[in-house]
Amino acid sequence: MKEVELYNDHFQNYKVYGIPKAQLIIADVPYNLGNNAYASNPSWYVDGDNKNGESDKAGKQFFDTDKDFRPAEFMHFCSQMLVKEPKTKKSAPCMIIFCEFEDQFRYIELGKRYGLGKYINLVFRKNFSSQVLKANMKVVGNCEYGLLLYRDKLPKFNNDGRMIFNCFDWVQDNETPKVHNTQKPVPLLRRLIEIFTDKGDVVIDPCAGSGSTLLAAAQLGRKAYGFEIKKKFFADANKLVLSQVQQTLFQ
Repeated sequence: MKEVELYNDHFQNYKVYGIPKAQLIIADVPYNLGNNAYASNPSWYVDGDNKNGESDKAGKQFFDTDKDFRPAEFMHFCSQMLVKEPKTKKSAPCMIIFCEFEDQFRYIELGKRYGLGKYINLVFRKNFSSQVLKANMKVVGNCEYGLLLYRDKLPKFNNDGRMIFNCFDWVQDNETPKVHNTQKPVPLLRRLIEIFTDKGDVVIDPCAGSGSTLLAAAQLGRKAYGFEIKKKFFADANKLVLSQVQQTLFQ
């Protein structure tokens, strides 16, 4: 088995692939924004200008598969695929999800149901906002939100003796080609992975999208596995991950 592997399949079918259990699961779960996915975003209009009228993205959702995502099944997968709670200290597994603000509370409850009853809220602070069309109408959002979920013991924690706050700067990624609407910055993912894993540990992304989690993990010497059901995203992500990993190896 390769140390970086992306499957064009649903994470529910994980048993077919015999992948190892993870020290860390990272997922950008569907926000299910429906037909308002591009609301307040310039993409709603032709060339980003409301004087030009609405674009083909107006009243559309990001992905037609969002409505099929079942959070309970996702949490069951995560509870099954994290390594068992170890006896040693500072080595427990955890999972990180990026999610819509209100969805944090749903995932906190689901975490309790599936044995991941402890959590830390995460905030990812940007120096920009996608809500530019309402910049002169209201206070606009510049943050994304997430959760760190774990069982009983505190997760493995590589802090290098420094205090780590739950509010992370959203470092813009100008190097990694963008192949997905909601692609997360590789530098941010690298930071999260290096805090909660060691070299050789396994990282799984059940909703791989652009493959940026796998890329970040591979760059840090972790083993990475992901699932992506959309064929185009899978093809683009696979190409991105393979090309970037090969480039890193040659460097």
